[in-house]
Amino acid sequence: MSKGRSEFEKKMEEQGIHLEIFPLSRSTRTAVEAAQAIDCQLGQIAKSIVFETASGKPVLVIASGANRIDEKKLGELLGERVQKAGADFVQKATGFAIGGVPPFGHPKPIKTFIDDDLLAFSEVWAAAGDPFSVFKTTSRFLQKASGAKVVVIAQERI
Repeated sequence: MSKGRSEFEKKMEEQGIHLEIFPLSRSTRTAVEAAQAIDCQLGQIAKSIVFETASGKPVLVIASGANRIDEKKLGELLGERVQKAGADFVQKATGFAIGGVPPFGHPKPIKTFIDDDLLAFSEVWAAAGDPFSVFKTTSRFLQKASGAKVVVIAQERI
């Protein structure tokens, strides 16, 4: 068991959230890799992307794997510019490395948005703390557990 996954599983147990973690032999670092490894639609992958605001705060966007996040729209929602966060910033803000960031279970609450397109899927898959493990859940549970605000944030489908 990897360090990241065990931390995520421990955090979920502490919160009384029971998730079945699926370890995979192939990487799920990208949405495309995850969809191929799981054998699901690209849109069912709930990718967790961390951004850094101009004032240095983390923001998490949970987006459908089929969509690109519109950074300009995100900046407008926040009232300040944003950029994709670097690896060190992501690790510090979430406790997890890029490619394995789960949509919730971080050491401190992070302002979170969820792509409205993701809610079209009843079953979604998300990272479970490392690039080789995922969990399956419903999009509504994902929204509730993450405390995410539903927004139209897709720039385009990829």
